[in-house]
Amino acid sequence: MALSEIMVINLDSPLILEDNNRPPVSQLLEFLLATEKNNKKTKENLTFEALVGTWRLYLITGTQKAKKRAGIVLGKGRYLPSWLKITISYQRNESLEPGEFISGTVSNQIFLGAVKLSVSGPVKFFPKTRLLAFDFTRLNLTLFNRSLYSGFIRNGQVSEANFYQESIKKQAFFAYFMITETMIAARGRGGGLALWVKEVSETKLAEK
Repeated sequence: MALSEIMVINLDSPLILEDNNRPPVSQLLEFLLATEKNNKKTKENLTFEALVGTWRLYLITGTQKAKKRAGIVLGKGRYLPSWLKITISYQRNESLEPGEFISGTVSNQIFLGAVKLSVSGPVKFFPKTRLLAFDFTRLNLTLFNRSLYSGFIRNGQVSEANFYQESIKKQAFFAYFMITETMIAARGRGGGLALWVKEVSETKLAEK
């Protein structure tokens, strides 16, 4: 698959999640890096509203420290196997008025057969810098839809109460550089890249 085809690929098709329908990792990374570079130049306006919904993790990269003082560079990228489903969902917190940032919630879910693991917590999105800070403060574990655990983790109750007052310098965050109707991409605080695709059911519902 040519790089130009990645630009117009039908990412809302379930076929894109199958191993034999995926473009070469190197080409997709080239596309993402070019998009990130272009976004820094144009300073395209990305909104939190466009993030709202559920997205399936599609590709991730590691990082490696370069020699001397070159900093951190990307490691090899890899697709998530089709049998492993990891999603991230965003919702806006309508009870808080937007100011410097927009508040909301995030839920990260892992599906392994009958097991479903979900961690969730608050987020704050800074439109000017396109940074989204987050903290996972709660955990929910179910087996065959039966709850095994649901509650705060890692002193989550205190962390959640102080989240919006805490400096982003002390928080985990994603720097989003691409938000479209079918895919989103961001660089994490550690330097790695991640690409998510819109859940098929949500994309089809939006078209109706």
